[in-house]
Amino acid sequence: MMYTVDMTQPTLVNFKPATVEQEVSQNIRTILTTPRGSAPLAREIGLDYTIIDEPISIAESRLIAEIITAITEQEPRALVAEVSFKDDIKDTLNGRLAVVVKYTLTEEE
Repeated sequence: MMYTVDMTQPTLVNFKPATVEQEVSQNIRTILTTPRGSAPLAREIGLDYTIIDEPISIAESRLIAEIITAITEQEPRALVAEVSFKDDIKDTLNGRLAVVVKYTLTEEE
C-alpha cells in the first residue's frame, strides 16, 4: 500500500500513534523538518539545509537525493517510492519548497 506525507498539510504530533503507518509518517515529517545537527543527543537526524542556498533547479535535485538518503537511513521501515514538490508560485517566490513523499512500508513487501 502506498502512503503519502504531504508537508503542505498541517498535522499534530501524536505521542501514541495507533498504527505503524502513523508512526512512520510522523517520523518522516520529523526528518523533513529537522536541520541535521540541531537535535540534541541525535545530531545525525534530519536534512542538510545548506542545500537551500543553491539555485532552485539544483536545490530540488539535491534535496530529492538528500530526502531519500535521510529517510532510508533514519526510518528503515519506509521505502521511498517518490519525492515531489508542489508547484505553488507563491511558495517558490518566498523560497519555500513544499515536499510530498510517497512511500511503502518494508513490512508489507
